[in-house]
Amino acid sequence: MNVLITGGCGFLGSNIAAAYIDQGARVTVIDALFRPGSRSNLRWLELKVKDSNFCHYEIDLAEATAVDKVFSERGPFDYICHLGGQVAMTTSLADPRRDMVTNVVGTFNILDATRRLSPKSFVAYSSTNKVYGDLRHLQYAENDTRYFIPGKPAGLDETFPLDFSTPYGCSKGAADQYVRDWFRVYGIKTVVFRHSSIYGGRQFATVDQGWIGWFCQKAVEHQQAEMARCVAPEFTIAGTGKQVRDVLHADDLVDLYSAAYYCQDRVAGEVLNIGGGSGNSLSLLELFRLLARVAELSAPLNFKCTPRRASDQDYFVADIGKAAALLDWKPKVSAEEGIRRMIAWVAQSV
Repeated sequence: MNVLITGGCGFLGSNIAAAYIDQGARVTVIDALFRPGSRSNLRWLELKVKDSNFCHYEIDLAEATAVDKVFSERGPFDYICHLGGQVAMTTSLADPRRDMVTNVVGTFNILDATRRLSPKSFVAYSSTNKVYGDLRHLQYAENDTRYFIPGKPAGLDETFPLDFSTPYGCSKGAADQYVRDWFRVYGIKTVVFRHSSIYGGRQFATVDQGWIGWFCQKAVEHQQAEMARCVAPEFTIAGTGKQVRDVLHADDLVDLYSAAYYCQDRVAGEVLNIGGGSGNSLSLLELFRLLARVAELSAPLNFKCTPRRASDQDYFVADIGKAAALLDWKPKVSAEEGIRRMIAWVAQSV
């Protein structure tokens, strides 16, 4: 099996690349190594390789000639996992041109190279729930720990209207629609995954991206402070702490991408909302309680609230019923078990 993974040294990409390396696939990774942790993930992948089937190209997806070279030298590919891109809403606000070039032009370059040089490939694209906008128009209710939407116990499905917001939402949304249309117009088998919150090992989270990983870091810092018998540093959150996401562990993500390849005729041209589902949803306040329990802290996490981020969603839970029906897939790692694994990985990584 010949697999191309863009963003293959990032969090999602390195987990998927590792799985295919372990299966003996021929794995090609494109990654410009811009993000924190990407070089560490590359070294980790290289240590897993026992032959010449693995190859990394340190190129920018926005450079069409460089992308074509990868396809010419390593293609045609059986499977293209397009995970590369600019992934932080805050970064898109600070540098919208770079965000657009990476996410829109980079995606176009992958699709165009596929059309010309590898037309039998199956392409899976990592999109985002941000294509649905900030969801401020919905009717919310709340209890002591979370917001929720009455009448939507399973979350939001793929029929929910698109409403691109922020440069990040616009760039990912435009790329999302390009990928979908490549099936309708050119017959390239594609699937779009609109991801909610994903976490797990190899996630070098920052304050701007990877919130589960970031707050696991805060819990480990509190753990270390208690061991040293000192006061843990205070951290901030945006909003009330009642905002909700459904969380998906990286192991379940790897299973998803594998299932999609083997069901490619069934899902070609489809869009699927992907997350942990309603059973794995957490507000920040609920996460902090879970972290305190898992990390065995004697005191609650020390945080303060700041104003909510513009265009942030107060609630998003993916209705994963369509993915379950088409792929016979559902998350296996519970939120509590996943958080335990994440705490352990963060603790040994700091």
